[in-house]
Amino acid sequence: MTGIAAAAAPTRVRVELGPRAYDILIGRGLIGRAGGEIAERLPGVRAAIVTDRNLAAHHLDRLVASLEAAGISSVPVIAEPGEASKGFATLETVTRAVLAARLERRDIIVALGGGVVGDLSGFVAAITRRGMRFVQ
Repeated sequence: MTGIAAAAAPTRVRVELGPRAYDILIGRGLIGRAGGEIAERLPGVRAAIVTDRNLAAHHLDRLVASLEAAGISSVPVIAEPGEASKGFATLETVTRAVLAARLERRDIIVALGGGVVGDLSGFVAAITRRGMRFVQ
């Protein structure tokens, strides 16, 4: 990335929830910066990247490279796109993939996408290992 977009810092919006407060970053180029942003806040984590087939084709390689550059190992978990993936079968598949990767409670689930991917990822994070951390 070149020019103004490369130099511009993302907009940071703080969601105040007491001890559960978190930041939302909005801006261009965040997939390429994701590894550094995550490593700064959660050093030493490993990640499951949950996404769908369509998003994976366009963005997964960049996110994996960003995580690797920051020293974060990851395992991609790719679901089919659309509302049909909001079922127990997909939930089970994604949860089993996270468990098979031997990710622990201190590790993270990264949702690469919103909508179905975000809902599915958040639910997997909530029920796996008594609650894992979640990044979207």
